[in-house]
Amino acid sequence: MAYTITPAPDGRYIVITVTGTINRQTAMQYNLEAHALGQQLGIDCFLVDVTEARNTDTVIDTYDFAYHDMSEAPALMFEARVAVLVSPGDHSHDFVEVVARNAGLNMTLFTDRDQAVQHLLRDAPASPPAGEAGSHQPGAD
Repeated sequence: MAYTITPAPDGRYIVITVTGTINRQTAMQYNLEAHALGQQLGIDCFLVDVTEARNTDTVIDTYDFAYHDMSEAPALMFEARVAVLVSPGDHSHDFVEVVARNAGLNMTLFTDRDQAVQHLLRDAPASPPAGEAGSHQPGAD
């Protein structure tokens, strides 16, 4: 798995682009980094592009990811709005959405990038939050 984390050009949401395979450990890694950047920049909306990534977790691992890893991590913004962009026909992320929403997380799957961004920006301020909208490459800290 490889990923990049960067603010959107308008600075209103964070973009996480993932390639390869995803499991609960790797997903926690990029979620923790993205949420740290979001907290630094005052951004609580995330576009996760997994159109070139496949979830390989079992049902039990996916349940534990939503109900334990994500829900119990103090460094994560529980109120964050997350739009996950998936490839049409890739259903490996479907159960993640179900259990994440059942666990109280605001996560929705999309196959259309424009609809995902509209979902993130609904009810959001028209201007970017205070702070610098720079790029973060994993491991650069």
